[in-house]
Amino acid sequence: MGPWEGPIPADERYDPELLAEGDRRNVMDAYRYWRREAVVADLDTRRHEFHVAVENFQHDHNIGTVVRTANAFAAKAVHIVGRRRWNRRGAMVTDRYQHVLHQPDVAALLAFAADQGLSVVAVDNTAGSVRLEETALPRRCVLVFGHEGAGVSAEAREGADLLVSIAQFGSTRSINAGVAAGIVMHDWISRHADLSNAW
Repeated sequence: MGPWEGPIPADERYDPELLAEGDRRNVMDAYRYWRREAVVADLDTRRHEFHVAVENFQHDHNIGTVVRTANAFAAKAVHIVGRRRWNRRGAMVTDRYQHVLHQPDVAALLAFAADQGLSVVAVDNTAGSVRLEETALPRRCVLVFGHEGAGVSAEAREGADLLVSIAQFGSTRSINAGVAAGIVMHDWISRHADLSNAW
């Protein structure tokens, strides 16, 4: 959107530079011309009770997509487990508005979940998993996703309170990690979110 037209708002949430030069960011219209900090503060009043964790032991390129989807569904936070650095391209700058935390290893993530009273839900199509479609995700939880090829690590599976898989009907062995994350997050939204708060 171009420069603001009309009287300049006095509301401190608005960014004088964006008002003067226009707002070309990938944000909802309700947040146009707002300062980044104001957007984050408002989102913090709307975030849901689930966290998302992605194991980053092989520099997975899907992490950006997971962050963007977590932002769309207002996840409480995204945890990058393992390598601190990750490919931000797929996030489409949404990481500026989404809380992204680093956990050095799975043990640290599990300790965080225990401290916060979060159930750990690992997502993998391995033996012992229950179908997502036939179970109810806990309201307060952290959804754990593994690397594209290897899936969730053995340590994460063993530490999980619940192991779920997504029902598949085609020839492929697995679903893309970024897509799987979106499916599971949307399942949480379908079960627990107040849809009157959706855009």
